[in-house]
Amino acid sequence: MEIPIRPTEKEEVILKLIETIMTPGEVRIEGEGLGKMALAISPCLSSLNKFFILLRRERILDSARKYLLKGKQGDTLTFMLHKQALAGGRVSFVSNESESPLGPIVVTISHPALDAVIDWLAPITREGRPIKEISIPEPDCQSD
Repeated sequence: MEIPIRPTEKEEVILKLIETIMTPGEVRIEGEGLGKMALAISPCLSSLNKFFILLRRERILDSARKYLLKGKQGDTLTFMLHKQALAGGRVSFVSNESESPLGPIVVTISHPALDAVIDWLAPITREGRPIKEISIPEPDCQSD
């Protein structure tokens, strides 16, 4: 996950945003000024359990599924979230960087079974409710 840190933003606030949607294995701050970024990394899908819960709490599984499917390329999935919305505890997907004035949160997931990852995070629904919930796809954790 990559989150731009603007000069007017505090690193502590950005670190809390990360904790809102994932339990990172590692967090690094890189760059300076307008190029400063927080990078959150985890080898485990289970680190996204908070995101899994938020998608259900917000009742946006259908919308989330569309964005996730759109962001799938090979064994990599990339999507963007609105930074200010997440600061308010809400999940809002964005299609381009300009939709999040302070810069979007860019989430990248690599996994050999991405379709299963998408089905786990945002399953197909009927009347807004998951038709079938699945377990975290194997392998949960991957080595480099």
